Amino acid sequence: MLNKLNNFVARLFHHQSEARLLTKKDIERIELKLNYHFSDKQLIFQALKHRSFLSVTNEPRLESNERLELLGDAVLGMVVVEHLYRRFPDRGEGELTAIKSLVVSRKILANVALQIGLGEVVLLNQAEEKAGGRNRPSILADTFEAITGAIYLDGGLKTAVDFISDKLLSKIDEILAKDQYKNFKSMLLEFAQSRGMGVPRYVVRKEEGPDHKKIFTIDVLIRNKALGSGKGNSKKKAEQIAAKNALRRLKVF
Repeated sequence: MLNKLNNFVARLFHHQSEARLLTKKDIERIELKLNYHFSDKQLIFQALKHRSFLSVTNEPRLESNERLELLGDAVLGMVVVEHLYRRFPDRGEGELTAIKSLVVSRKILANVALQIGLGEVVLLNQAEEKAGGRNRPSILADTFEAITGAIYLDGGLKTAVDFISDKLLSKIDEILAKDQYKNFKSMLLEFAQSRGMGVPRYVVRKEEGPDHKKIFTIDVLIRNKALGSGKGNSKKKAEQIAAKNALRRLKVF
């Protein structure tokens, strides 16, 4: 294992002109923010290795963080669902599904990753770096999942639960309270499908104002029944408001 890590570091320095590298201080700083110190340092390197970085190290696709991301996604899902199950004993399966979808959404995980500082240390090639990859929500969220998977492998389930509780579950009240975090259309879709209600349909009921300053009124229908209406200066905003009102009518929150 030590030889493998040394070889990896050697390849990094060989290609140091092509991408930002990790230093020992970077690892120490990120472990401090994670509140976890890895026994197997190779795991944290792999968790931070975006697939674009493989062009720097000339490694196969399996050496990226994608496998750890898959594992972390599964661990996150299990831990979050169990937490919601215990915390909200009066909520049904559809409501818990909608809340879980929000808590583990890309937007939320990316925000947590930024707070931890994962964007500063994720390993990217030069092209991805220049394209703004360090602040891209998809990369940040995927890296958080990969770190979760790495902590699970290195420290076990209890350690992973402690990490998820500290970094994510502790923010649930804030997440549920702030509309800015919510994709109401996705939540309504999750809820409707989990209840066998089909796919919500959005219908423009009214357009008002001049072309450069339109106001749209949109209804959302499930099984041809209008459950919510929304008004906004774009169809997208009006649909989100309609979905939010439908969720309230369905008593999801």
